[in-house]
Amino acid sequence: MLDKNPAVYIMASNLNGTLYIGMTSDLVKRVWEHKNDLVDGFAKRYCVHHLVWYEVHENMQSAIEREKNLKEWKRARKLELIEAVNPDWQDLYNTMI
Repeated sequence: MLDKNPAVYIMASNLNGTLYIGMTSDLVKRVWEHKNDLVDGFAKRYCVHHLVWYEVHENMQSAIEREKNLKEWKRARKLELIEAVNPDWQDLYNTMI
């Protein structure tokens, strides 16, 4: 189940728009919170509502390390990561619920 496993995710405001990288132990719930502006901060301020990439991990430590790693990447590399699995930048939220 996606909603009860540690996951790293990338949200976007739109195609090639503002990106937000996060991690959570409940992906479905966390994305729903972002979509409904229930999470104060960067994602809410910049209307980052579309789930464009995610990766499920076996444990929280692995997810935390991956999130930190991705945040250090240059934007071009993040775009390559997204487009390798989601070239049209579709909102993946509906595929999870």
